[in-house]
Amino acid sequence: MGKTAFLFPGQGSQFVGMGRLVADKCPAACAIYEQAATILGFDLARLCFEGPAAELDKTDVSQPAIYVTSLAALELLRSESPDVVAACDMAAGLSLGEYTALVFAGVMSFEDGLRVVRRRGEAMQAAAEATPSGMVSILMLDRDKVAAICAEAQSAGMLQIANYLCPGNIVLSGAKPACLRAGELAEQAGGKVVHLTVAGAFHTAIMKPADARLAEALAGVKLQAPRIPVYSNVDAQPHSNPQEIGALLVRQVLNPVLWEDSMRNLLAAGADRCYEIGPGKVLRGLLKRVDRKVECQSVGEA
Repeated sequence: MGKTAFLFPGQGSQFVGMGRLVADKCPAACAIYEQAATILGFDLARLCFEGPAAELDKTDVSQPAIYVTSLAALELLRSESPDVVAACDMAAGLSLGEYTALVFAGVMSFEDGLRVVRRRGEAMQAAAEATPSGMVSILMLDRDKVAAICAEAQSAGMLQIANYLCPGNIVLSGAKPACLRAGELAEQAGGKVVHLTVAGAFHTAIMKPADARLAEALAGVKLQAPRIPVYSNVDAQPHSNPQEIGALLVRQVLNPVLWEDSMRNLLAAGADRCYEIGPGKVLRGLLKRVDRKVECQSVGEA
């Protein structure tokens, strides 16, 4: 018999207006935003529902905003289809979304997760401001070709593979001249290039010392063993030891996101029904590039 997996989106899925319909339809979702405002000390719901986009897109705002909006969408699903939520067998989240998945799996409380995500966003925003950098998505080329392009473009500055999202979609992250050079090389090789609008080079050494600041935040949180498997972005495997999960979350800040590998492992473990829970439909699209036959339903607003 097949299994159900919940997938939670990461940074970049935010948009002005996200969560408004969910909060209007579901009192428990509305309560999530109210609780977040008390913890954060500002009206997160207003920023999600009304913007402005320039404020919502800041790393230290977008990360808690997506985290809260995803958990609000989860409350909507719980109110409408409680059997689906109760029957979920495994979970994964893209970068930031891994925290949402871990909260759903009982590894940390909503409150602790929100505080850690807020600190994570602040630390990553500060690291990005300290070293101007960027990210570029390389489309239509395989892993080996992108790795070769990355190596050649490093002559223009620090550059690393940051995200293995799906076949033909790999993100490079690093110094802006190196990102530009990688884009030129990718286009020459027949690929397509999208320069991402982000604060900086996430999932690279440029994010130091954000990893140390995150480690400090996690040190004050009691982590529990997950009640269902949650696939780590760092090694694409589920882990049951709370200390190991915490260490992997710290490593995730500097390490590439193995999303394609996580999806393949999740499917190999029996998942054949997936729910993307939170803003947007990015994960649904990535999953279709891995296996078009897998059913994936979006919960939230696109």
